[in-house]
Amino acid sequence: MTPPADQRWRRSIVREVRRTVRAQRERQGLIGQSLYLGTLGLVFVLPVVAATYIGLWIDEELPGYSVRGTLSGIVIGIAIGALNVYLIVRERS
Repeated sequence: MTPPADQRWRRSIVREVRRTVRAQRERQGLIGQSLYLGTLGLVFVLPVVAATYIGLWIDEELPGYSVRGTLSGIVIGIAIGALNVYLIVRERS
C-alpha cells in the first residue's frame, strides 16, 4: 500500500532539508577550494615535468633519438598526471 501523497511530500521535504543542512556543514571556504585546486594542478604538472626531463635526458644520452624520448615523456607524464587527478577526485567524492 502506498502512503498518501501528503506523507510522500513531507518525506521529500524532510529529505531535502537534511541534504541542504549536510551540504552547508561540509561546504569548504575559498581557501579550502583554492588549496584543493592547487593540489590537483600540482599532481598533474609534476609528473609531466619529471617525465619530460627524463625523456630529454634519454634523448641526450642515446644517439639518434632526436625528440622521441621527450615526446614520449610528455605523453607518459600527461597520462600519469591525469590518472593522479582522477584518483584524487574520485577519493574525495
